Amino acid sequence: MSTHTGTNWGVFTAAEPELAKTVEERFAAYTHHVLATLRRDGSPRTTGLEVRFLDGELWFGMMPDSLKALDLRRDPRFALQANPGEGTGMGGGDVRISGRAVEIPGEDTRTRARYAEEVEPPEPFHLFRTELTEVVRTFVEDEKYLVVHVWKPGEPVRVLRRT
Repeated sequence: MSTHTGTNWGVFTAAEPELAKTVEERFAAYTHHVLATLRRDGSPRTTGLEVRFLDGELWFGMMPDSLKALDLRRDPRFALQANPGEGTGMGGGDVRISGRAVEIPGEDTRTRARYAEEVEPPEPFHLFRTELTEVVRTFVEDEKYLVVHVWKPGEPVRVLRRT
């Protein structure tokens, strides 16, 4: 798969299981996270979102005709920031996922039903699976280093350390 189209969560997990586990734990720590999409004029829009990791995919479910769903239909690029929680503790660090959202059409009743079994969304709903283009984790190590892990499809994790 070429890097410009991204890859799914399962491929990322197989390639980098430790980083994937940490990222999933950060998202599991809180229910609501921040999704950035692009408005019609190209400016960013940030909104709250619940996400699900299910069957090797990262899923976004959205209310019908929500602005974020309409944004993604028009331009599928997104950035997703895990809720940092209260204070400065951020166990596991700060994590962000970038990529493209691919809408699952209403006719794909099997996929939508499988998602609905786990999530019980209101009907109707928009369902998007994600294609990852980047996963980033930033954390403080030994109280003196800022460490950044950057993963992109087809590449090993790059580790940057700053004092």
